[in-house]
Amino acid sequence: MALKFDTGFDPFYGQGVNVAPDVQRITARNPSPFTFHGTNSYIIGRDTLAVIDPGPDDEAHLRTLLGVIADRPVSHIFVSHTHRDHSPLAARLKERTGALVLAEGPHRPARALHIRETNALDASADTAFVPDVALPDGEVVDGDGWSIRTVLTPGHTANHAAFALERIGALEGTGILFSADHVMAWATSIVAPPDGAMADYMASLDRLIERGDRLLLPGHGGPVTAPRAFMRGLKTHRKMRERAILERVREGDRTIVDMVKAIYRDTDPRLHAAAGLSVLAHLEDLTARGLVVTDAAPAIDGIFTPAG
Repeated sequence: MALKFDTGFDPFYGQGVNVAPDVQRITARNPSPFTFHGTNSYIIGRDTLAVIDPGPDDEAHLRTLLGVIADRPVSHIFVSHTHRDHSPLAARLKERTGALVLAEGPHRPARALHIRETNALDASADTAFVPDVALPDGEVVDGDGWSIRTVLTPGHTANHAAFALERIGALEGTGILFSADHVMAWATSIVAPPDGAMADYMASLDRLIERGDRLLLPGHGGPVTAPRAFMRGLKTHRKMRERAILERVREGDRTIVDMVKAIYRDTDPRLHAAAGLSVLAHLEDLTARGLVVTDAAPAIDGIFTPAG
């Protein structure tokens, strides 16, 4: 399918929005070119609740979450990954509710830093976050009227997880997946080394396609209502981007800066640094597959040539 993004989203700041039975979305007021209108937090349940992705350390968002929660207990706080727009508020929400914090694990890069390499994404990482419970792949957590399964989806970050709503009330097999930043309706996910890895992202995308969920509720923007077709489009989009990068290398571009100028010429310049990291993610994969050659390890300032 042709990949069509859905940017028609109203965040309804300061209130909860019903997005499924006993599921409410609350959007933080932290809009940016990377977060769209802001980070989505989700409240699951009717009596004793779960929260998915409490969001940035923002007083107004905490007040909104507590207002929607009202006087109901919260037993679990799930965190999809440790970027600062998703995880930092977990600590303060835990203080107010006493809930357990669950996630795949603390922040870590997808690979070690190369010699003389710096992590351009250090500022976005919540390195202070440590969950109370580390979630392995497939772990099912049962709450009061709900069950949530962990689906590990590394790629955007090494510790990225999606959460499948296995049960809500009497409904089993809801087909709802909280996809966080792995799949979003409004834009592609940023895959930027060393925090993320393209090979991991593509493998996780295949995994979600195979699951066949009927509805994805992402970390930013509105729902993905035809997930399998949309994710196939995402996969095609990534393959086309890979071919474009390989073509630029074969036509003589040797640096990521030159490739970004050509491939992302119609993209908001504020996103060019992130685009460069995305190109690096593709080049890491292309180098590992023997299609591109570079001195030492692939690097943001490296020189790239066609293999053979």
